[in-house]
Amino acid sequence: MSELKARLLSDMKSAMKAGEKERLGVIRLMMAAVKQREVDDRVELSDEEVVGVLDRMVKQRRESIAQYDAAGRIDLSEVEKAEIDVIQTYLPQPLTVSEVDDLINSAIANTGASGISGMGRVMAVIKAPMQGRADMTVVSARVKSLLGV
Repeated sequence: MSELKARLLSDMKSAMKAGEKERLGVIRLMMAAVKQREVDDRVELSDEEVVGVLDRMVKQRRESIAQYDAAGRIDLSEVEKAEIDVIQTYLPQPLTVSEVDDLINSAIANTGASGISGMGRVMAVIKAPMQGRADMTVVSARVKSLLGV
């Protein structure tokens, strides 16, 4: 069992004992998403793959927040934000803006990318080191601006 999955299981038990219903619900959602991916792929996920699952969960919630805010449903938006806060405690430390720029510039230099045609190569190089550590939507926009698109 991966270290992150073991931590999730341990924290789930702690949340049960402490009566933290909201936190317990989010941890159960994370465990279910990880288990679903393991069943679908018929593999035991590594820590990096678990981070990928959790990162997708955060992305889904950010999209939901945008839709809820646009519809004026602040109550539902707040629930999603609280879930993001819990999920992010299991993700690696976020990258700073300068660290993101350094990784992007390094990838551009290594791939020799220029223009929109090189964007895919740059994104392929930076995706793994940024997984769970940066919002890839923001990173994609930053790559475009640095490539002069």
